[in-house]
Amino acid sequence: MKKMPIKPHAATLAKKKFGASFPFFYGWIVVAIAFVTMALGVNARTSFSLLFPPILDEFEWSRGTVAATFSIGFIISTILTPFIGAMMDKFGPRLVLPLGGILTGVGLIFSTFSSEPWHFFITLGVFVVGGSVFMSYFGHTLFLPNWFDRRRGLAMGLAFAGAGVGAILIFPWMQYAIETSGWRDTCNILAMIILLILVPINILFQRHRPQDLGLEVDGGRITDAVVENARRINVDSRIVDRNWIEIEWTVLKAINTPKFWWLVIAFSMALYAWYTVQVHQTKYLIDIGISSKEAALALALVGVTGIVGQIMIGALSDQIGREMAWTISLLGFLFTYACLFLLKSYPSYWLVYTMVGLQGFIGYGLASVFGSVPAELFAGKNYGKIFGVIGAISNTGAAIGPWATGVLFDVKGSYETAFFVAMAVCAVSIFAMWMAGPRTIILVAGQARKVKD
Repeated sequence: MKKMPIKPHAATLAKKKFGASFPFFYGWIVVAIAFVTMALGVNARTSFSLLFPPILDEFEWSRGTVAATFSIGFIISTILTPFIGAMMDKFGPRLVLPLGGILTGVGLIFSTFSSEPWHFFITLGVFVVGGSVFMSYFGHTLFLPNWFDRRRGLAMGLAFAGAGVGAILIFPWMQYAIETSGWRDTCNILAMIILLILVPINILFQRHRPQDLGLEVDGGRITDAVVENARRINVDSRIVDRNWIEIEWTVLKAINTPKFWWLVIAFSMALYAWYTVQVHQTKYLIDIGISSKEAALALALVGVTGIVGQIMIGALSDQIGREMAWTISLLGFLFTYACLFLLKSYPSYWLVYTMVGLQGFIGYGLASVFGSVPAELFAGKNYGKIFGVIGAISNTGAAIGPWATGVLFDVKGSYETAFFVAMAVCAVSIFAMWMAGPRTIILVAGQARKVKD
C-alpha cells in the first residue's frame, strides 16, 4: 500500500512562506523593531535623571536616598536577569519584551501616587528600572546576535542607536513637560506611549531567531545550500580555538572558566561608569551653574551622539576586534569624568559639549561590543541562561555606581572623589576585557581578512 505524504502543519507552511518573502530583509526588520523598543524602553529608565531634581526639590530627601531608587532597580534587575535569559530561551522576545513594557508603564503610572522613599523604590525602582531591563541592552542581547554573524557589531549598533534617537526626542519634551505640567503628568504620558506603541509592535513583529521564519543567519533561505556552505566556510576561517567553539556550553561549564569572570568584571565596571554619569550628570551640571534646560539638553545630546557612537564603534569592532573597540569606548567614559571634574573649576559650555561628545560618540559605543562578545564566547542552546547569569552579576556595577556616588557626595560634599573612583573603574574594565580575550576564541571578520592577507 502506497503511503500518503505527510503534509506540513499549516502554521509551518505559513511561517516558511512569510519568511521566504523576506530572505534578507527580515533581519533588519528585527533590528528596526529593536530600535524603537530601545528608544522608548531605555529612555524610560534614563529619564530618572530628569525626575531626580524635581523629586529632590519636592520631598527634600538626601541625594543618596533618592539615588537609591535607581540602585534598587538594578538590584532587582540582577535578581531577574537569569530568569529573563531562561524566559527568552523558552518564549522568545514576543513575550519577554512586551512584559517589560507593561511593568515599566505600570511603574510610571503608580509612581505619581508616591509620597515616601519606599514608594519610589517600588515604582520607579522595581517596576521601571527593573522592568526596563527586559527591553534594554540586556534583553536585546539575548536574541539579536542570533540574526547576524559577519555584521553583528553593526546590527547591534544600529539597534542600540534607538536609545539615542529616543533621547533627543523624549528628554527635551520631558524637561518642558516637567516644568509646565509637573513630573507626575509627564510620567503618565510616557507610560501611555510605552503601553500603546512598544508593547503591540513587539507582540506582532518581533522574532527570536531567523529559523523561526525558515531563514538563515545573515539572510538567505535556510534551504539554500550555497548560503549555508558560504557561512560555514566564513566561520571556520575565523576560529582560533576550535576546542572551545565545539564545547556545548552550560551555565556550570561557563562559570568554571576564567574568561567568564573576566567578562563579568569588564561588564560590571563599565556599567558602574555608564549609569553613574547618567544618574548624576544633570544635577551636577545644575549645581555648578548650568541652567536646567542646558543640563537637560546635554543629556539629550549624549543620546544623539550615542547614535553615531554605537553604530560607529559597533561597525569598527567588526574590523579591529572587540577588545580594541571596548578600550576606545571606556576611554571615552574615563575622559568624560575628567571633563566633569574640570567643569567645577572651569565652567564653560565648550567643556560641557566636549564631555557630551566623549560620552556619546565614544563611550556609548561599548553597548555594541557588550552585545557581541558573550555570543562569541558562549554560543549555543544555553546562551540565554549563561548571559542571564553574566547580566545578573554585572548589574551589580549599575546598582552600586549611582548609589555609591550619591553617598560619596553626601559624605564629601562634592563629586570629586566619586569621579576619581569612576575613572579607576574604567581602567579596570579595559584590562578585564583584554583578559577575557574574545580574539583568542574567534576573530571578527576584519581580523580574519588581515590574517588571510
